[in-house]
Amino acid sequence: MRVLAVSSGGGHWVELLRIRPALEGQDIHFVTVQPGYREDVAAAPFYTVRDATRWNPMGLLILAVQLLVIVAQVRPDVVISTGAAPGYFAIRFGKFFKARTIWIDTLATISDMSMSGRMAGKHADLWLTQWPEVAQANGPEYAGKVI
Repeated sequence: MRVLAVSSGGGHWVELLRIRPALEGQDIHFVTVQPGYREDVAAAPFYTVRDATRWNPMGLLILAVQLLVIVAQVRPDVVISTGAAPGYFAIRFGKFFKARTIWIDTLATISDMSMSGRMAGKHADLWLTQWPEVAQANGPEYAGKVI
């Protein structure tokens, strides 16, 4: 199975790496915003995209185009993300290409979902939070923490 694992930097990346053992034996392609993270995933296919936020609309447009191209090239069976903006676009484009999608909201959001989680989660096949207090009947679900 081809998996596209996507996150922004910092804690999002750390959390994505923590779930890597669950993906053992799959063809994993990684996407993130920091070229230096390549060393964390050894010889796995690795892509970098622009780091953008809602405060930079042009940057978000560039990020979206970059992710559309990556998803179209990789044609993943599964897209999994721990956030933020890169994960949102990966989930949306993954669905367009018929991939199964998983959103795991960041551990940093203690009392409610992150903005990107609220936006992406409703489009994901599996929508998870790492806090039982944030789980809801109509999503997200709580299934434990990755850290």
